[in-house]
Amino acid sequence: MYESEPKRVIFLIDNKSFYASVEAVARGYNPLKTILVVMSEQANTNGGLILATSPLAKKLYGLQANVSRQRDLPDEKHLLVVPPRMNLYIKRNLQINDIFRRFVADEDLWPYSIDESILDLTHSWRLFGDSPLAVAKLIQRTVRKELGLYTTIGIGENPVQAKIALDVYAKKSPDLIGTISYQTVPDKIWTITNLTSVWSIADRTAAHLNRLGIHTMYELAHANPYLLKAEMGIIGTQLFALAWGIDRTKLAKRVKVRSSSIGNSQVLPRDYAIQSEIELVIKEIGEQVAARLRHHHKQTSCISLGIGFSYAASEEAGRGGFSHSLRIEATNRNDELIAALLLLFRRYWQGEVIRNVAVYTSRLSADAGEQLTLLTPIAEQVHKSDLARTVDALRNKFGFTTVVYAKSKLRGGTAIQRASLVGGHNGGNSYE
Repeated sequence: MYESEPKRVIFLIDNKSFYASVEAVARGYNPLKTILVVMSEQANTNGGLILATSPLAKKLYGLQANVSRQRDLPDEKHLLVVPPRMNLYIKRNLQINDIFRRFVADEDLWPYSIDESILDLTHSWRLFGDSPLAVAKLIQRTVRKELGLYTTIGIGENPVQAKIALDVYAKKSPDLIGTISYQTVPDKIWTITNLTSVWSIADRTAAHLNRLGIHTMYELAHANPYLLKAEMGIIGTQLFALAWGIDRTKLAKRVKVRSSSIGNSQVLPRDYAIQSEIELVIKEIGEQVAARLRHHHKQTSCISLGIGFSYAASEEAGRGGFSHSLRIEATNRNDELIAALLLLFRRYWQGEVIRNVAVYTSRLSADAGEQLTLLTPIAEQVHKSDLARTVDALRNKFGFTTVVYAKSKLRGGTAIQRASLVGGHNGGNSYE
């Protein structure tokens, strides 16, 4: 019964091969006619990871972002291999969204990721064209003219229709535009036979659906919704609505997200096998998480440590790593969090070579006071808290490397190098 469903004009706009396209334009090339890949630093045993590929590099050589590595590069002189410049990509993202603001009010724009944005043009599209399709083409021309970048647009009567239109149809369309409406759900959604090509259905979800005898979007739409809910909980209900193209989200009505966890993780630049070096990284990440807790005026009473083994160690151990949590007294002090992390590490680590460290905190509460202990002088406890907050203030004002603990200069330390990264990669600069 679509009559009662909200009918809006939603655009989901993707910047085609964003990182690679920005790099191509910065060098004076057409993004669609350049063979280019953006590759992370090669300071690890597996070689650099390809973060982005131009459409032509993907088509000619089968290179895939976040999958292919340096070893997969062909010996081709026309192939450009460039390092990432995250600051430049952020700058372009801001410029693109400023263009979108010419077409919608701020409350009707939602930057979904660094290369995708959702626009609600329900009340404004008539100001710019005689149809939503005409407005979509105008937006494409504007971005192309001003920034040299190509955009792909999915149009729907709600965000989920726009997202499927973008992912399944627009990216394969000559004009880079795809459209879905309630009326075309049977032709555009039910005909999809690859479940994982649909937003929110990953391999594990698809496998679960397969076990229920569901292999296509048509079968999902015509499954028993009560069975889906019984098997998969609220996710089953959401998937059923997805198959019918139903999404009642209103962009202007922002949902307040309550942060239930604060943490950080790092893929190490090489394999770590020496205990002192591994513990040094754990300390550095623990201090970073403690600083984030203080920044958000939070304390934690549960801390988690995740350790990921190297590929060879995973094969030998038969598992990829371990993750364990520990309940503690509410705190955001460096020393207390680090002590808990080292306790977890020493309890569960059995000498494996590692490649990933993750630290997360949960059971957060307001930083309204400090729990003192009887075993440590009060002046010493207050001094540690004051010192940590002083370091936080200096770093916030002058940058992280203004004040660095001496241990970060030891072999294995990564804090100084990580300070120059943006989104885990080289920030570069924002200049062409």
